[in-house]
Amino acid sequence: MAAIRTQIVFDAADPHALAAFWAEALHYEHEEIDAFVRGLVDAGHAPAELTVEIDGKLRWRSLATLRHPDDPVDARGAGTGRRILFQAVPEPKVAKNRVHLDLLVGPEARQAEVERLVGLGATVKGEHEGNDGRWTLMADPEGNEFDVA
Repeated sequence: MAAIRTQIVFDAADPHALAAFWAEALHYEHEEIDAFVRGLVDAGHAPAELTVEIDGKLRWRSLATLRHPDDPVDARGAGTGRRILFQAVPEPKVAKNRVHLDLLVGPEARQAEVERLVGLGATVKGEHEGNDGRWTLMADPEGNEFDVA
């Protein structure tokens, strides 16, 4: 049986801005796909209008990708391990997430992490306590909920 690779996918109004937030929040890296994208455009396999230049690097206009810095990459520069994809969608977020991320930093670091994330553009939606301890419900800049515990 072949191994199944997975990635987390976020729908976004602005995939590059949301990827920038999560790169800082999770200490992930933007995938280095500039040479791959340029190669496709230069060879005529993809139109230039599907791309955007960000920090001097060519990226897909409607997609942004992050990878965990400890994981390997393939020949294109895409992560082959823990990976997050942000894709542009026309509709706004209107309901509670059915899936969310938990950032598990421990009780001694929770408040400092919440403050760091607020500084990056997140908002606090509530403080909670349950059988598993205390956590802070937060939202990223586009309103996607996540917990810090």
